[in-house]
Amino acid sequence: MREKTAAIHFGYDGNDQHTMAVPIYQTTAYDFGSINYAADLFDLKKSGNIYTRVGNPTTEVFEKRFAKLEEGVGALATASGTSAIFYTIANVAEAGDNIIVANQVYGGTTTLTSHTLKRFGIKAKYFDVNNLEALESLIDEKTKLILCESITNPSIDVADLEEIAKIANKAKILFCVDNTVASPIICKPLKFGADIVVHSTSKYTTGQGLAIGGIVVESSSAKEKILDNPRYYHFNEPDQSYHGLIYSSLDAPIFTLRARLALLRDFGAVPSPFNSWLFIQGIETLPLRMVQHSTSALEIAKFLESHPKVKKVNYPALKSSPHYKLAQKYFKDTMASGLLSFELDSKKSAQEVANSTKIFKVVANIGDSKSIITHPASTTHQQLSKEELKLAGVPEGLIRLSVGLEDSQDLIEDLDQALKKV
Repeated sequence: MREKTAAIHFGYDGNDQHTMAVPIYQTTAYDFGSINYAADLFDLKKSGNIYTRVGNPTTEVFEKRFAKLEEGVGALATASGTSAIFYTIANVAEAGDNIIVANQVYGGTTTLTSHTLKRFGIKAKYFDVNNLEALESLIDEKTKLILCESITNPSIDVADLEEIAKIANKAKILFCVDNTVASPIICKPLKFGADIVVHSTSKYTTGQGLAIGGIVVESSSAKEKILDNPRYYHFNEPDQSYHGLIYSSLDAPIFTLRARLALLRDFGAVPSPFNSWLFIQGIETLPLRMVQHSTSALEIAKFLESHPKVKKVNYPALKSSPHYKLAQKYFKDTMASGLLSFELDSKKSAQEVANSTKIFKVVANIGDSKSIITHPASTTHQQLSKEELKLAGVPEGLIRLSVGLEDSQDLIEDLDQALKKV
């Protein structure tokens, strides 16, 4: 089943009512029919619905469909993109361990990994996606995960996925890519050596800013890397919370399975069935929308590149971009999503432009059908120190745009009138 067809049909063959649309199974619980059947479900002797905190029929369709688009073997839907990242880390790391994270990631990811996880005893080390020479030296016997973004937010760098994968594979460490900005339509990191992919489905997946959600997708390589690997001993030893279950012995996608059985079970950050249904609707048009987002973003990037008040434009589909060759290698059909950023001479100028647009709205989100403008140093990355901002590629004069589905000429005219005010 090819991509556009899979986005509409995969994972759902109808139910006993023969509905064309995937139903919303808006329920918390399920009728087991008998104690014996319930006991078999809880003991994992049979598969089936137990409680919506660990699984739901609507969410299952969403998971299967998204895994198909990412060419993964399993998926786990979560309540947010941040919870998807947290579950991915918590699934492999414990107190005393460390993870290696790119400097150039979303500000919330930096806060999670550098501050919140520290209180759990998990240390984060950081590397530059534009200089991988130091990455290998950061790895030690307690390193459990390498994490980066395929298109960084908001510096708009492109990670060299295959090179990072080579380093991770050499050390037998899991490699996770946040593919939110590119979406599975533009980039498929699992094809280039990533073991895990995470998304904030609040962005391009829903496409209209309607719902908060996230997802974790695993490749078959995840199990291969975990099997008999002392770094991931808890997958290879009996889990006493499931009567001695050994995950690595199962014929299943064990990374997302353990995250479901242990983390969703205990932390409970799960999407509502209604939100999963909204994500399913978004997936149906995702292949079409990403083409339009990318086409309009490139037109706007070219306009900004020629504007005398703009110091720099960050968009990998521009031939002048230092990431153009990597974009050609990793991205489909020269698309590069609707996210771009550009730099003005000062924080004051950036704030004034953001305040002066009429179609672009000041919103803390991306991937919407409506166009969005953000000043990261004041908002999404406000909690970072000046040094952290510099490392993240977020100068104080940087403006981030999420280009929507409006007429691109209207958007260019909106930016033009705003730039004339500085």
